[in-house]
Amino acid sequence: MKVILLTPMEIEKEKVLNALSSIPNLNHTYEVIVSGIGRESTAKAMMNLPQHDLCVLLGFAAIVGKEIDLPFYLRFGKPIEIIQSSLYGYEGGLFENGKPIFTEPKMQLPRLASLTSDKFVRTVDLAEKTVVNMEDYTFMYLKKSQDFIVRIISDFLPHEIEIDFFEEVKRSSFLETVQLIDLQISK
Repeated sequence: MKVILLTPMEIEKEKVLNALSSIPNLNHTYEVIVSGIGRESTAKAMMNLPQHDLCVLLGFAAIVGKEIDLPFYLRFGKPIEIIQSSLYGYEGGLFENGKPIFTEPKMQLPRLASLTSDKFVRTVDLAEKTVVNMEDYTFMYLKKSQDFIVRIISDFLPHEIEIDFFEEVKRSSFLETVQLIDLQISK
């Protein structure tokens, strides 16, 4: 099966490539493509993907809550599957045309809902365990039925102190996640 792993950022692509190179006997053929950050970049990338059997949006995402208060499976670096996405407005409200999009789970991972925003969200008044990012809604809208989203928890909202995102994620690995994708997707 030809699988595209679509990452919003170059740093995610590097982590995916490192993971793929660490797995000796992959069950599928992979191509890693950087879409760019945001809804427009995601849409353009998805409309220009090469021929493939499956596309997985794979990247970092913030989650609402304090890491210490969240269950272990929602801690830094842990993978989750997004099965619902909505649009999050500039003023903190849901867009009228951003009604939730749902999908069936494809992985044996924790399943959460995400809010997609057009700007970086730093402080929020959202339910704990809500995932926030800038791409999921567009991907969910344009994806094929077999495609899905896996996110790696990278930071916790609201930030109690200012963080350097790229420094924070240096310590993360995508190996566990890529292994799970390779093993769990149907052949």
